[in-house]
Amino acid sequence: MSERCVTTLYNGACPVCRTEIHHYRRIDERRGGRLVFADIVADPDAAGALGLDREDVKRRLHVLDRDGRLHVGVDGFLVLWRELPGYRWLGRVVGLPGVRTVAALVYDHVLAPILYAAQKRRERRAGIA
Repeated sequence: MSERCVTTLYNGACPVCRTEIHHYRRIDERRGGRLVFADIVADPDAAGALGLDREDVKRRLHVLDRDGRLHVGVDGFLVLWRELPGYRWLGRVVGLPGVRTVAALVYDHVLAPILYAAQKRRERRAGIA
């Protein structure tokens, strides 16, 4: 039976998102490239092929675990970090009940909205939106 890959969908047009994912990708490549990273801007069909709304994926990180379950936002980071040497400890810490709650609130209500709004401004300036 073949092992499913953890698949991370991200907004490659967001400089912060792109930089972070490229960092994770380099770590993964050093150990043989076991993860899949899908830039939904470079591949506009990637989100739809999984039944996901592209704008939702642009707003927050989406990760499919090995069982095909979807994890969004901080929960997605937790799945991704569990797969990456050097980040497993961060996944354990952020996954603690109180820490996870605060991290999710900050990501969902502060960081992700700021990054998405900045992306929408860049798209408007470029005449994309």
